[in-house]
Amino acid sequence: MLYLRLIFFILAAYVSVIPLACCYASHESSAQVWQVGEQRWTTEEESRYGKWIETNITEDFFIRYKIPIDCADVPYAIRWIYARIAHLPAAATTGHNRLIGHWSTAWGHLPTHPVWYKDRRFRAALMAMLAATSTHTLPNDVYPIRVDAESVTPGTVFLVSESHSGIVGDIIMDGSTTHPIQTFEAGMPSRLQQLRRRNFITPDPDPLNISGLIKFRWPVEDSKRWHYLPVNEYPFYSREQYSLAFIKGYADYLEAVAKRIDPTVYDPAEKITKVINTLIRRLNERIPIVLEGNRQCPADRCPENSLLWDIYSTPCRDEFISVIIDHLEEIIKKNHLDRDAILEKMAGIHLQITPERSVSLQYVFQNARWMASDPEATIECRWGLDKCSIIADHMRQAQESISFINRHYSRSDPLFAARSLRIQQAIMDEMTREGRLNQCTPPQVLVD
Repeated sequence: MLYLRLIFFILAAYVSVIPLACCYASHESSAQVWQVGEQRWTTEEESRYGKWIETNITEDFFIRYKIPIDCADVPYAIRWIYARIAHLPAAATTGHNRLIGHWSTAWGHLPTHPVWYKDRRFRAALMAMLAATSTHTLPNDVYPIRVDAESVTPGTVFLVSESHSGIVGDIIMDGSTTHPIQTFEAGMPSRLQQLRRRNFITPDPDPLNISGLIKFRWPVEDSKRWHYLPVNEYPFYSREQYSLAFIKGYADYLEAVAKRIDPTVYDPAEKITKVINTLIRRLNERIPIVLEGNRQCPADRCPENSLLWDIYSTPCRDEFISVIIDHLEEIIKKNHLDRDAILEKMAGIHLQITPERSVSLQYVFQNARWMASDPEATIECRWGLDKCSIIADHMRQAQESISFINRHYSRSDPLFAARSLRIQQAIMDEMTREGRLNQCTPPQVLVD
C-alpha cells in the first residue's frame, strides 16, 4: 500500500510540471488561415494591440503593404493583421451572415509564410474578408463600450450609423489637440490610399443601433465551433453613450466624450504653447511630402485619384492643419489672450520648405487657406506664397461646376440647380474679392 501511494505522489508531481498545452485538445487544421493554439483575447492583449497600433500604423501603412481599403476596411484589416502577427483569434461576419475567421480552410491550397505580408494564404483570406464585409456587417462584430480613458484606447472603433467607420489611432492627453481622440480613416471607394489622421468627430450615436465608440468582440471556441460571446459579457461593455444623461452638462456628444477621457482643465497659455508645437510638427511632416511630390509630379504625372496623387497630395493633412489653426484662434479669443504677442512669437519660428527657402510660422498661420494640396502645384502654391494662382484655380473650379450644373440639371432639376449655383456663385464672389485685395489679374471667365 505504501508503495502504491509513493507511485501516486511521484506521478502527481510529474503531471503538475507538464504544461497545460500538452493536454489541450486542439482542433486546428493545417489548412486554416493561421494557427492560434491557446492564444485568446484578454484585456492585456487589447492593451498590447493598442500599443502596436501606436507604433506601427501610419498614414501610408496600407500603401506600403499594397492593400486597397475603404472606410470599413480600416478597422477590420488592422484587427486581422495584428491577430495574424500575434496568433490570436479573429473573425468577421459576412454580408450573408456567415462567420469566417482564422479557422477558415477555404484558402488552404495557398502557401503560408511566417511573415504576415509575405503570407499568400493570409493575404488572400484578408482580401476576401474585406470584400465580404462593410459598415453594415460591422455591428455584428463589435459591442458598445463605456467611455473613459481605460476603455477608449488605440484600436477602439467608431461607427456612424452604418455609413462610415474608422479606428482610434492615438489618445493625446496633454491638451495639444482639439480632441483627445485621434483617428485613422479612409474614403470610398476601395483603393490604395493614404489613411486620414483626424480629430475625432462624429454625430450623436444612434441609440437603436450599435454605433459610436465600439470594440471588436472576442471569438471563443466551444465544441469545435468558433462563435462570439453575448455582447454584455465583454469587459468594457456599456450602453451609457446612448443615454440622454451621457451629454447632460456638456455642449454635445463630442465634448462629453472628450471630458470623460481627459477632464483636465489646462492653463490657456500652456495650451497655446502645446498646440503651436503640434502645428509645427504637422507642418514639418508636410515639408518632405511636398518636396518629393514636386519632384515626382511634373505636369499631368499625378492626376487626381491616381496612386501618386494619393501619396503626394495633402488635402487631409491640410484639413488637419486648418483645424489646429482654428483651434488656436478659438483659444486666443475665448481666453482674451494677446493675439499680437502670439503672432510675434510665431514670426520668429521658421520652416525650411526648401533647401534655399523658409517661411515663418506666422505666415502659414495667417495664409494656410491658400496652401494648395495638389502635388502638381508649384512649391510657392503648395505653401500659399502664390495666392493669385490659388485664387484663379478656385475660380476655375467654380466656373467648371457652374457650367456642369447648367448643362446637366438646369432643366431636369431646376431647384437643385438653383441651390448648387448659389453655392458656386458665393465661391466666385469670395475669390473675386480676394483677387482685388491681392491685386491679382482677373482670370478669364468660361463661356458655356
